[in-house]
Amino acid sequence: MRFLRLFSILILVGLQISLNAQNQSRDNKEMQQSLQKLSTMYYLINNFYVDTADIESLTEEAIVAILKELDPHSAYISKKDVEKANEPLVGSFEGIGVTFQIFQDTILVISPVPGGPSDRVGILAGDKIVTIDGEDAFGKKVNNEYVAEHLRGKKGTKVTLGIKRGKSDELIDYEVIRDKIPLNSIEAAFMVDKNVGYIKLDRFAQSSNDEFEEALAKLKAQKMKSLILDLRGNTGGYLNIAAELSNQFLKKDMTIVYTEGDKSPKQIFNTDKNGKFTDGKLIVLIDEGSASASEIVSGAVQDWDRGVLIGRRSFGKGLVQRPFNLHDGSQVRLTTARYYTPTGRCIQRSYDKGSEDYFNEMTKRMKHGEFYHSDSIQFPDSLKYSTLLSKRTVYGGGGIMPDIFMPVDTTFATQLYSDLIRKGIFNRYTVDYVMDNRETISKEYDNFDNFYNYFEINDSMISDFRKLAEEEGVEWNEEQFLRSEPMIKLQLKALIARNEWSQAEYYRVVLSEDKVIKKAVDILNDNNQYRKILKR
Repeated sequence: MRFLRLFSILILVGLQISLNAQNQSRDNKEMQQSLQKLSTMYYLINNFYVDTADIESLTEEAIVAILKELDPHSAYISKKDVEKANEPLVGSFEGIGVTFQIFQDTILVISPVPGGPSDRVGILAGDKIVTIDGEDAFGKKVNNEYVAEHLRGKKGTKVTLGIKRGKSDELIDYEVIRDKIPLNSIEAAFMVDKNVGYIKLDRFAQSSNDEFEEALAKLKAQKMKSLILDLRGNTGGYLNIAAELSNQFLKKDMTIVYTEGDKSPKQIFNTDKNGKFTDGKLIVLIDEGSASASEIVSGAVQDWDRGVLIGRRSFGKGLVQRPFNLHDGSQVRLTTARYYTPTGRCIQRSYDKGSEDYFNEMTKRMKHGEFYHSDSIQFPDSLKYSTLLSKRTVYGGGGIMPDIFMPVDTTFATQLYSDLIRKGIFNRYTVDYVMDNRETISKEYDNFDNFYNYFEINDSMISDFRKLAEEEGVEWNEEQFLRSEPMIKLQLKALIARNEWSQAEYYRVVLSEDKVIKKAVDILNDNNQYRKILKR
């Protein structure tokens, strides 16, 4: 380990020299000496070490070890993983276009991407992919990497899939021509009531602002006056996209965020024009999973008293990573600056105790009671700030604290419910149900609104659901079922909607009983309450 630590230090020194060759410092002599040490180390290992050493592997391990010592978010990405790591933010990939899960060593199609290659040839939710180009595609070899390797590929290339559908033993062969598949960052956009619109943003990708404008236009066409922006569980993405999205809510020449580091001069992001939703009432939903870019938007909205934040304290990531491409195609994402909200808040929480302690904080928050009681959160006066218009008190140094706290809803939480989710019973039942009843659903509910208003999970369905659960080893507890029954039925209905229509319809159903959404709607529809929170 001491060798690895020394080797890591030398690797870092060499990396610094290569990246800063054009910008020599007063410490250059010392760095050159360290680089010489590094070269000597390579020479000694290569010529005198007892065994054959994999220098490339040692180098990668050393870089990873070094970056881990710096901060929790600096990272090394190997050449083979660079494209995969960038994919969610680039906004597209090339493949057959299905959402899937591996169930019992089989590739189960959850839903084809609407208008994508698989959808165009007739592949349906619930189909099982059992052969790929004539070879078996099931068993222990099947994992996420296997699926990516065999189903993704260059646009225009062909793949033949053997599909098992429903209870039939006969395979249906489909020839699918791979294409560019969009990765939408907006998962749902719809009217909650006649005045209030809802947009759920999953990540801040290249296309996110364009997607937001499109969704906003559709909601405005439906007479939307107020908006709920759901950033719960949104872990972030591109800083510039966060700035663009914040721009939608603020007037011209207002500071959105600024960044600064020891070696990175201060950079201020201001609004450059009036956004497309600067006047309507706004609520932003956040929780402990909202991080980075989500906190930039939340911080700007809160600091300018533009809208109300509802939920729980956000993650607390206020560090900016800059990608550096290395000569072999690998990449280092190095923290180069901190970002600050318009009032000057840095919401980055401490990582002085190391990365492991840092990423375990969510568990600590839960044990401390923070997810259930707002008064369990204490901020020192040194982290106190005032909003820019109403002079409301807000805090920095550990995430964004919402204006209205909403605890985790444990009303329906039972061991039975957890077991049903853990064993994938919900997905398996609803996929099979839609496959067996697709004609009936289409005939009786010719559109989603009819399904939403009239479809119910009946006793017969619950009986079949229980039978499946018990077959898969779930111990059915009637007392726990009665407690979880409303949520079980809601999840079943939502997943049936997703399999028959899309992910957006899933959210339409499942959010109908979301207490946070209901609270937001109540505030938006009560002008006095809304203004009181913002002290206007």
